[in-house]
Amino acid sequence: MEDRENEIERTRKFKPVAPSADTRNILHSVYEALREKGYDPVNQIVGYILTEDPTYITNQKNARNLICRLDRDELLSEMVKTYLGVD
Repeated sequence: MEDRENEIERTRKFKPVAPSADTRNILHSVYEALREKGYDPVNQIVGYILTEDPTYITNQKNARNLICRLDRDELLSEMVKTYLGVD
């Protein structure tokens, strides 16, 4: 029980995957494909990120296959860095 309490009190350190050069391009392509199909791209991409269910992403312009190439941790890391304006 004591080990469990110590584990809960510690902060885990996340080791992100190095982002690939085309993460941003893929995300933009997926966004545009969703927009063209009439979906709310942000909501659909968030649904995908939260669930990893590729059916949130349209097959339009191969968007579903493209987003499945991305590592979810990499994508979240890049989004947080962009939101905070840090490198």
